[in-house]
Amino acid sequence: MDAYCVGKQGQAIQLAQQGTELLDTAAPADPAVKEEWLGVKIRLACSLAALVAETDGLAVGLSRLDDVRSLIATVADPLDRAELTANVDNNYAVLLLGAGRNEESLKSLDSSVSQQERCLTDTDDPRRFIEPFVKTLASVGLVCTRLGLLRRAREALTRGITLAVEYDLPARAADLERMLGTLELRGGDVPAALRRYEQCDRAYRDLDEASVALLRMGQAHALLTAGLADEAGNHLDEALPAMREQDSASRDLADAELYRATAALLTDDLDLARTMARSAHQRMQQFGCETCVANANLISLRVDTLLALRSGTVPGSLPDRVVRFADSLPVPKLTDQAATARMLAVRLEIRRHHTARAAELMEQVARPGRLTPIDYRMLRRLCRAELAVAQGEPGRALRQVRAGLAELDQVRDRMGGLELLSGTALHGQELADLAIRLVLRDAKPRRVFGWLERTRAQTYRYEPMSGLDNPELVECIAEVRTLTQSVHQAKHDGLPTHALQARRAERLREAKRLGWHAGQRSKARPVVQVAEVARALGERALVSFVASQDSLLAVVLVDGDVRVARLGSAAEAGKRARMLNVDLNALAPDHLPVPMVQVVSASARKQADQVDSQIVRPLGQLIGGRDVVIVPTGALYGVPWGSLPSMHGRPVVVAPSATAWLAAERIGTRPDGHTVLVRSLGLPAAVGEIGKLGAHHGTARLIAGHDATVTAVLEALDGAGLAHIAAHGAHEPENALFSRLELADGALFAHEIAGLNQPPRHVVLAACELALNRIRPGDEALGFASALLANGSKTVVAPLSRVGDQAAAAAMDDYHRRLAAGARPAVALADAIAVEPFRRPFVCLGSSG
Repeated sequence: MDAYCVGKQGQAIQLAQQGTELLDTAAPADPAVKEEWLGVKIRLACSLAALVAETDGLAVGLSRLDDVRSLIATVADPLDRAELTANVDNNYAVLLLGAGRNEESLKSLDSSVSQQERCLTDTDDPRRFIEPFVKTLASVGLVCTRLGLLRRAREALTRGITLAVEYDLPARAADLERMLGTLELRGGDVPAALRRYEQCDRAYRDLDEASVALLRMGQAHALLTAGLADEAGNHLDEALPAMREQDSASRDLADAELYRATAALLTDDLDLARTMARSAHQRMQQFGCETCVANANLISLRVDTLLALRSGTVPGSLPDRVVRFADSLPVPKLTDQAATARMLAVRLEIRRHHTARAAELMEQVARPGRLTPIDYRMLRRLCRAELAVAQGEPGRALRQVRAGLAELDQVRDRMGGLELLSGTALHGQELADLAIRLVLRDAKPRRVFGWLERTRAQTYRYEPMSGLDNPELVECIAEVRTLTQSVHQAKHDGLPTHALQARRAERLREAKRLGWHAGQRSKARPVVQVAEVARALGERALVSFVASQDSLLAVVLVDGDVRVARLGSAAEAGKRARMLNVDLNALAPDHLPVPMVQVVSASARKQADQVDSQIVRPLGQLIGGRDVVIVPTGALYGVPWGSLPSMHGRPVVVAPSATAWLAAERIGTRPDGHTVLVRSLGLPAAVGEIGKLGAHHGTARLIAGHDATVTAVLEALDGAGLAHIAAHGAHEPENALFSRLELADGALFAHEIAGLNQPPRHVVLAACELALNRIRPGDEALGFASALLANGSKTVVAPLSRVGDQAAAAAMDDYHRRLAAGARPAVALADAIAVEPFRRPFVCLGSSG
C-alpha cells in the first residue's frame, strides 16, 4: 500500500503477489491458526484485486473480488465472516465508484453497512469495528453527494461524526466535517459550508494534521466554482508550501497548482497564473490526466492572449499556436477545451484585423449545451460581439452582449446566496465593459444610463426572501446544484454521465414543480428606466460614475434630463480618494498632539479639495445645490462625501445602482417597528452611552454588555424600525461577508443577516468602519453594510474610515437628535457631519429615508 500511495503501481502488485505466495507456502494445520491465516489471505486478496483493477481493468478486479467471496464462505466464525464480507463489499464499491457506476457502488456500500452493523450488534467490544465503519459511512456520504442524495449523504456523515467523537477518533471526525462542508458548498450554501470548514480547521490544527492543506484545496475548488477567486487564492497560498514540503510529487499538489493558476487568471495576476500553470502541467504529465494537462496548457495560452491583446501587438505565430493546440485535443472528451482555444484565436485574429479568419474559426465553435459552464458561454458571446464590432455592426454586438447578460441572469436566478450572486459578475466583466465602450461611443446619455443599470451591481436587483418554507424544495434545489457539479467532474474524469444527467433532469423537473424561483432570493427586479427614477428623485439629482478603460465619467440625471460629463483619469481619482482615507484614519484618535492635527488636517483638506475639483465641481452647473444620490464605481466607494467642500451640509445618499436606490426608496418605513440600541463589551464610555441616545426615542430597547450576545442581537434586529449598534467591528476585504461585529459572545457576521425574516429598516453602525465594501467585478459591493441593504434594510449609516470615540459619540448624538425631530436620515447625517467633516466620516447608504 505504501508503494501504491507514491505511484509505484507495479511494485505494489509485485509485493502483494509475493505476500500471497508466502501465505500459500505456509498454510497451517492447526484450525485455530488457520482461521487467522485465512483472514490475512482474504484481506490481501482484496487489496490485490483493487491493485490489479487499475492495470488489467475493472472486470478483472471485480472478478477477483467475487473469487474472494468463495474464500469467505469457508470462514467459521460468523462475526469474522461478516467483517470480511463488509471489507469485500467496500472494495467492490470503491472500484465501481472509480468507474463512475455510482448507483451500483451505493448498493455495495449499503451491503457493507448492513454487515458492519451486524458486527456492532453481535460483539461485546465494538471498538475494533468502529473505525472501518466510520470510513464506510464517509464513502456512503461521498457517493450520495455525487448522486445528489444530499439528505442521505448528510445523515451518513453526521452519523460518522457522532461515532468518531464517541470513540475518540478526532482525525476521522474532522475529515467527515470537511466532507460536510463540501456537501454544503455543492448545495449552494456557502456560509454553512464555511462554518463547517472553520470547525474542521480548528480540529486539524489541534491534531497537527497534514489534512489542513487538503481542506484549503477543497475550499479553493468550491470557491472558484462560486466565482470567489481572491478567496480561493488565499486558501491555496496557505496550502501550497505545506503540500510541497510533504510530497512534491503528489497528484493533490498538481491539482492545487492548477486551481491556483485558475484563481490567478481570474484576478488578473497573469505572471502567477502562467507560473502555476506551467508547474501544474509538468506534474500532471506524470499522472496521464489529459483533461488536466489540457487545462494547464489552456491557462498559459489565455495568459499569452490577454497580454497580447493588452499590448496591442499580436505576434503572428500566436494565433497559429493556439489553433494547433485546439486541433491536437481529442474530441468529444475535450470538446470544450478545444472550442475555448479556438475562441482565443478568434480574439487574436480580430485584433490583427484578420476578420475573415476570425469568422471562419468562430464557425467551428459549437453552441453550448445545457450544462456548459458559464465562463465558456460568456467567452463565446464576447467573441461574437467583438467580431460584430470588427465587421462594423455595433448593433449586432450589443445584441450579443444583451443575450450574454440574459444567460448570466439565468445563472443568478439559480444562486442561493449573496456571495454567489455577486461572484457571477466576474464571468461577464469583459462583455459588460465592451457594452459600455460601445454606448459611450454612441454618445446617447439615456442609452448609457440604461446599459449601466444592466451591467453593474446586479446583486441588488434580487429582492430578498425570508427563506423557503418548503424543506422538500430546499433539498431539491441543493440536489440539482450538486448533480450539476457531479456531471462536470465525471466528464473531467472521462466517466459516463448518462445516469447523472438523467437524475439531474428529474430533480430539476421536481424543483420546478415545487416552485423553484431562486434559492433564498426571488427573481430579479427589472432594470429601472430613466422616467421612473426621475419621478422618484423629484428635486434631487442622481450622479452615476463609470470608468471605461482609464476614463472616468459621470452620468447625471436631473429633472428627467440625462447628461454625461467627462472627469479625467479614473486611476487618478481612485488614488486621491485612497489618500484622503489615509489622512482621515490618521485624524481619528481623540487626543492627537496639536501639531500633528494641524499637519494631517492640512493634508486632508488638500486631498478633499483635489477629489472635489476632479469629480464634483465639474458637475456644479448640472446638480446645483440639490440633494444628491451617488452611484460610485471602484475606489469611489471609499469617498466620504460629506468631507468634500462642495458637499458640506448637503444630504447625500450612496447606492450601488439606480435600481438598488429605487428599490430601497420603495421600502416602507415600518412605523410599528421597534427601536433597539445595542452596546457591546469593551467600548469607551463615550461611544457606549446608548442610554443618552435612548432619550431621543422614548421606548427604545437597550441591550448592553454581557446581554449583547449574537442570538439576542439577531432576535432584536428582526423586525426593528431603527437599530443602533455600538460595537467594535472589522471589515474583511478578502472575504467581505465575514466582516463582523464583535459582540459579547463572539462575532456577528455579515452573511448571518440573510437569516432574518424582517431585516431592520434603518441601521446605524456607530463604532467601526463597516460602510467599507469589497468591490468585485461589475461594481458588486460586498460588505457588512451592503449585506444589510441587499437583504432588505432601507437605510444604513456607518463610517467609511476610523472614527474617534468622542467624535463618534458626538456625531451620533447630533444624528439621533435630528432624527427624533423628524429629519430624514440623509438630512440628519449631513447636518451632523458638517459640524466636523474630517472627524465624522459617516455615509448614508441605500435610501435617504
